[in-house]
Amino acid sequence: MNYGLLIVIAIGLSLAMTAAWAIQRKTGASGWIDTIWSFAIGIGGLAVIVAADGTFERRVAAFLIVAIWSIRLGSHIGSRTKGGGEDPRYAKLVEEWGTKASRRLFQFLQIQALAGFILVLAVYVAASNGSQFPGILDIAGIIVAVVALGGEALSDRQLAHFRKKPEAKTEICEEGLWRYSRHPNYFFEWLFWCAWPLLALTGSSPWSWAALLAPALMYWLLVHASGIPPLEEHMLRSRGEKFRSLQRRVNAFFPGPRKEEE
Repeated sequence: MNYGLLIVIAIGLSLAMTAAWAIQRKTGASGWIDTIWSFAIGIGGLAVIVAADGTFERRVAAFLIVAIWSIRLGSHIGSRTKGGGEDPRYAKLVEEWGTKASRRLFQFLQIQALAGFILVLAVYVAASNGSQFPGILDIAGIIVAVVALGGEALSDRQLAHFRKKPEAKTEICEEGLWRYSRHPNYFFEWLFWCAWPLLALTGSSPWSWAALLAPALMYWLLVHASGIPPLEEHMLRSRGEKFRSLQRRVNAFFPGPRKEEE
């Protein structure tokens, strides 16, 4: 375990989120926060993969997975932000914080930097796995990562297509994957981080268990903290009974059969 490298990564993530804070304060566009976060985790992940001592084949696979995830997600959020889209979650937080918004946002983004470090740590221990590659768990991990990347890209594309329709101003997306989960993009983002314990746990190092923190943390963030709760609060304010009806019919996170309203 290269503790010096991890310290550098932690400092880099903190500085990246400080830059995100400064950009949000200057532009008022909070979408740049998640854009920078995605790219910063990607860069950190690639750095630890290069420095890891796992087998060459394992590190190549991890490198490609992280690079695809970071470039796709960061580019998607950045393109949406550049197009004028605002993230209602951050907008609501800034509004609630009032005159303390600048300080509170800075603190909030440093917590995001810490969360990002935990995700990078999961990548590091997976890439440091010295076991022969690919094993059964490795193959399972790669399949999970590919399904997650494809599912998240598809759900983002379906939502973007819906938003171009005139009815998007008053209606709610129930197209494609959005018929079976109110937040399929969040589900597949969580699923992506489930791949890393599978890639890590075939190793003998006790540090490999740290990879389990990534999906646990991502689930908590998306389902209970900064993901679904503030976004659904926004949807209830903007769509009212239409969104309450959707909540009764469609699962919040895990895709599943639609329910009939009573």
